[in-house]
This record gives sequence, structure tokens and C-alpha cells, in this order.
Amino acid sequence: MEREILNPLENAQLQIKKACEALNLHPSIYKLLKEPKRLVEISIPVKMDDGSIEVFKGYRSLHNDALGPGKGGIRFHPNVTADEVKALSIWMTFKGCVAGVPFGGAKGGVTVDPKKLSMTELERLARGYVRELYDYLGEKIDIPAPDMGTNAQIMGWMIDEYMNISGKSDTGTFTGKPIEFGGSKGRVEATGFGVAIIARETIKKLGLKMENTTFTLQGFGNVGSYTAKYVQDMGGKVVGIALRDCAIYNPKGLDYEDMVKHLKTNKNLSNYPKADKIPLDEFWELNVDVFIPAAIENAIDAEIAKKINVKLICEGANGPTTPDGDTILKERGIVVTPDILTNCGGVIVSYFEWVQNLYKHFWFSDEVVARQEVAMVNAFNDIWDVVEKYKVTFREAAYMSSIKKLEEVMRLRGWIQ
Repeated sequence: MEREILNPLENAQLQIKKACEALNLHPSIYKLLKEPKRLVEISIPVKMDDGSIEVFKGYRSLHNDALGPGKGGIRFHPNVTADEVKALSIWMTFKGCVAGVPFGGAKGGVTVDPKKLSMTELERLARGYVRELYDYLGEKIDIPAPDMGTNAQIMGWMIDEYMNISGKSDTGTFTGKPIEFGGSKGRVEATGFGVAIIARETIKKLGLKMENTTFTLQGFGNVGSYTAKYVQDMGGKVVGIALRDCAIYNPKGLDYEDMVKHLKTNKNLSNYPKADKIPLDEFWELNVDVFIPAAIENAIDAEIAKKINVKLICEGANGPTTPDGDTILKERGIVVTPDILTNCGGVIVSYFEWVQNLYKHFWFSDEVVARQEVAMVNAFNDIWDVVEKYKVTFREAAYMSSIKKLEEVMRLRGWIQ
């Protein structure tokens, strides 16, 4: 059976439309929110190490800035498209609303496989991206951060290029930077830590105990690995991890530190000796309590949604569930905490970094962790209250809450009558 192929922008727009209809809002609200305020498409010429010139396509989307400057990552990935970047910027708008931070939604990307570039080529690409988009970036305009295929080092090159052009030390224009260059402690692990917090809080509401709960994850990148770490620290047991073409499974549990140690040496988890290698079809049908997709968009389509055998899904990735998949999960009674709530830890600590940069005053790790936990628990409780009041799903509640907040602010600003 062929996998469902869905344009992520259509997915995002459908979610907005459903929430607007549930709130009985004027159709103009949907029209204002279904497309970004601007999308900038650029061509970035890069001199390669062999002396040749390659031109890479790049994008930056600002969806809505009613609440504040745009905020969102930059991904370097071969499958980046304009519609994907637009969809991701939409999700960032609602993620900021859920997180309670004064940011709008933005996202950027370059269509490239960063693994095929040398470090010097990667640096030239990063600096070229900033040169082409300089006029659209700024501490109070649009604030990028790392995403898939980018990291703190790339943010370091980008902020350096921005400062070279501007002649100003506006380090808050980028977040997710190296700590030595204005980054915040706790930023690298923030998204995974937040996913674990939302899982823990939901488990409590479902009447379960963390120490008796089993987890599977899809992906062991930044989000997946740190989610596994904090789930383990909180008493949960990760028993399986889906990789690109297979999965690993050990019903007795997988140890985070040991897997990281193995990865450093072997660069691959598929040959991890303390787990069985199993096919993905078998992975989806594992009988566990919680599944955390922490890899790609549209991972849970209708076909996969019929196979999954869990009580709870916590979306660590952006847009991992298709509308058809979501409908089936709802019919089966599987609780889903949506991406805009579950993985908002990254934007929360990015906000902390931005504040620290503006004031040139930096916090200790314990302070960042404590502040993030309070913010995540508050966000969860706010959405839970909507779930209980309106008897809707977590996803419906998160979008209803966010869109209502945006509608009120846009009205106050005079954008709508």
C-alpha cells in the first residue's frame, strides 16, 4: 500500500480552518492566517572547494507578527520546499501562542544536503544565506535558530556575518548560538526536555505512573535523543527506537548514555548490540504505552495510525501526523499531544536566550531548566483546561486557544474590525 503524500501547507491550513470553524470566527480570520505575511525566495551562490560555483535555493517565511518579531529555525535539507517552509512558519506562530512567548511565527530553509558539503562550503552557504536575507532579519524583526541540518556552529557563522554587515552587536538576532558567543545554557536539550515534560504531565492526567510506562521513539537526533534522556531520568523506560530503514528493540529498556557512546564510535544505531534489530512494520505494532515521533513530517499516516498500539502519542517532530492519520487515532481513542504544545520547549528557551542577549545578562543552567519547566507545565495546564471545557482533542484545544489569542490581538491592533 502506498504511503499517503500530503503537502504540509495543506495540513497546516486544514488545522487552522477546523479551529476557526469550531470557534465560529469570521471567515476573514482564516483568510488572514492561512498564508504567511511574506515569503522570501533567494538564490545563494557558493564557491565550492574545487573552485566551481553551485547555486542553492533558500527561503524565509514570516507567517504572522501580531504578537512580536518572527521566530523560527533554519533547516538545511535536500527536501526543503517553499510550501514546507510556509507550513513550518504557521506552526511556529501557534507554538509561540501556546508557549506564551511574545513571538510570531517564521521559518527558513535551504534545499541542500549538508552532509555533502565540507565545513568551509557550509560556512560560505551559511554566510550567503544571511547576506541575501539581511534586510528581513533583526532582533525585533525576525529571529532565526537552528533546525534540521543546522546547529550552533552554523548560527555562530550567521550571527557573525550579520554583525559584519550591520556593524552592531545585535547577538539576539539569532538564537541557538554557541554558549561562548551569546547562546543560552539549556538551549540544545530544550526541545527534548520539553517533550518529556509534556509526556509526564499527560501520563499523570491519564492515571498512569511514569515509572511503569514504556516508550518508543522515532528518531534519535537532537530531539529524539534528549527526549530519551529525560524520559529515562523521569523514570520512564524507552524500549524501542525507529531509524530510517529499521528499528531497535529491547523490552528491558535502552540506556541513553550507552546508546550515545555507541553512536560516537559506530555512527549508527542499527547495529547496537544491546537490542534486537527489527523491521519497521514490527516496530509500529509494538505494544507500549507512549510513542514519540521525533523525526519527520507526515510519519503517521492512515496506514500507520491503524497499526500503532499505544495509549498516548506525543509529537516531538513538526507535523508528524497527517489529517487522515489523526482522524483514525481519534476514532481509536489514542490521545495525541500536538507538536505546537509538545515541542515548544525550543522556542521557550530561544526566548530566554533572546532576553539574555538584549540585557547582556546570562542565567545559570539550573535557572534555565527551572524556568522552562514552569513554562511547559503552565502551557500544558492551559491546553488541558480547554480540552476539559470543550471536550475536544489536545490538537483542537491547542489551535482553538492559539487562534482565539491571535484573533484578539489582531483586533486590538486594528488589523480586523
